[in-house]
Amino acid sequence: MATPSKTPPGADPKQLERTGTVREIGSQAVWSLSSCKPGFGVDQLRDDNLETYWQSDGSQPHLVNIQFRRRTTVKMLCIYADYKSDESYTPSKISVRVGNNFHNLQEVRQLEMVEPSGWIHISLMNQRTNEPISTFMIQIAVLANHQNGRDTHMRQIKVYTPVEESSIGKFPRCTTVDFMMYRTIR
Repeated sequence: MATPSKTPPGADPKQLERTGTVREIGSQAVWSLSSCKPGFGVDQLRDDNLETYWQSDGSQPHLVNIQFRRRTTVKMLCIYADYKSDESYTPSKISVRVGNNFHNLQEVRQLEMVEPSGWIHISLMNQRTNEPISTFMIQIAVLANHQNGRDTHMRQIKVYTPVEESSIGKFPRCTTVDFMMYRTIR
């Protein structure tokens, strides 16, 4: 059973993006849910607003499916959960599965959360090779909620890939906002 690494209070995974070592790739995927209440679906899960959330509407396990068009390298998932706001809707046990499609998913992480509040970073590094996993599909399954709650709330999910080193040569990373404007050639 893996223990999630929580960010310090107020920390945001976008700080990782600013270092230039990872990039958020959730927009490159097709997202689907096992169920949702009207107005509480994928759009709310991906809108960068911590006040909105996905709310499931059915029996457990509640599933978030993230499908990529091509095999994609994934280093980490970040999930925002807030027990103080969501109480019995807050997930307490999550399984992360990867594979080529729905028929060959394999569990790579299972974690238990005790009254989470903030961003939870879930590493998707291969434990044997210490390399990021390469997959077509990620499935996040909510297996249980706090206080035996039936439906679940998830406020945000981010998917990160490592940034490739330049093949031209080693260049210093552009980490300030001013430099990041000019880091790609069009």
